[in-house]
Amino acid sequence: MNNVNQAILEIRQILGERLSTAQIVREHHGKDQTWNPGQPPDAVAYALSTEEVQTIVQICARHKAPIIPFGTGTSLEGHFTAPHGGICIDVSGMNQILEVNSEDLDCRVQAGVTRKQLNTYLRDKGLFFPIDPGADASLGGMTATRASGTNAVRYGTMRENVMGVTAVLANGEIVRMGTRARKSSAGYDLTRLMVGSEGTLGVITEVGIKLYGIPESIRAGVCAFPTVEACCNTAIQVIQMGIPIARIELVDAEHIIAINAYSKLTMVVQPTLFVEFHGTDAATHEQANMFADIASEFGAGPIEWATQEEDRAKLWQARHDAFWATKAIKPGKEESIATDVCVPISRLAECVVETQKDLEQNNIYGPIIGHVGDGNFHVVLFCDRSDAAEVKRVKAVYERLIKRALAMGGTCTGEHGIGSGKREYLALEHGNGLDVMRSIKAALDPLNIMNPGKNAAP
Repeated sequence: MNNVNQAILEIRQILGERLSTAQIVREHHGKDQTWNPGQPPDAVAYALSTEEVQTIVQICARHKAPIIPFGTGTSLEGHFTAPHGGICIDVSGMNQILEVNSEDLDCRVQAGVTRKQLNTYLRDKGLFFPIDPGADASLGGMTATRASGTNAVRYGTMRENVMGVTAVLANGEIVRMGTRARKSSAGYDLTRLMVGSEGTLGVITEVGIKLYGIPESIRAGVCAFPTVEACCNTAIQVIQMGIPIARIELVDAEHIIAINAYSKLTMVVQPTLFVEFHGTDAATHEQANMFADIASEFGAGPIEWATQEEDRAKLWQARHDAFWATKAIKPGKEESIATDVCVPISRLAECVVETQKDLEQNNIYGPIIGHVGDGNFHVVLFCDRSDAAEVKRVKAVYERLIKRALAMGGTCTGEHGIGSGKREYLALEHGNGLDVMRSIKAALDPLNIMNPGKNAAP
């Protein structure tokens, strides 16, 4: 039996006012933007160093109090809800950029540093960090959820870009995993074990990541197509031909309507690809022309190119605001699920088209948007929660989407993660591999105090 109240008293003696039990603070740290049920922690501890996190974890372990790590709260699958109460450790104040090694193209940051903060700091050095999930997420949270985003087709996900982590394990031990070397054959890959662990194996406090040089030329554009299938087939052919595209995003017509209204744009209301190329001026020009040739084969309209930084920023901000745009355009309905799946690129068009038909047949408003260069797409499902029949249809469409992706050799989530929202689908995807995950969890966290009820945790 845990003793959370005693843990709160002991932590308050150390943190003082940086431990909060205020209702509004607790609620903010227990509910995301979707209909995943939110449950507040008993207290929120604002840590400022790895050593403070260690002390908090040691106290919680002594009293068997659950621990829920929290970065910026941008995740969408109930990652930081507190179904068993406990102490939320907020690392947003751990926002120091500890070192930048420009010659080696890497850096080390505290877990609370956000991607925008890091890129602002790096700009004058001619460097940038490319992983862009849309929200200004913390790098610790992005590591914990194995985040991805619009640049993944060229630069990979957090899995490929995290070189090492510092984490506090459930017993209070500080472990530094990984090195600054670009490869290693030494022992188990503990870094990769922590990437995507969603706070169930430890609290990530520092992250070592790869950096990249800012490209000489960046060319972005939008291109409308007659159908979603034409968009997907264009993306498939671009990838199969090996064109080094940096971003290729599908935005369906429903999203274009919402984006035009929200971002005050005048894009053609048709399924659209947002694309971007990085490289030298000659290379991006050539790649853009190759893309245009392929797009024309699938009935694309004229491409509107943006090469000036402010024009590109406006374009991609509109793409990233799609989440809020759809919420604004349907005031009579409530967003229920913002979900994603990922399939092999050759099955992408089939999966998207079947999903679109399923939505239409069940009269469900579910705009589709996706990082189609790597077979990953999102469906934002809305419904009137007071309409039991509609809620039932939405849940059925959601489940069929996941099973459809799995049947095609895909995954139930390409980047959102499991959290508490998709736990029931882990066994469908991994079979007895889930037992192996739970064995690892039990070995590192025998008391099950690290974010219980999430991912593979009991």
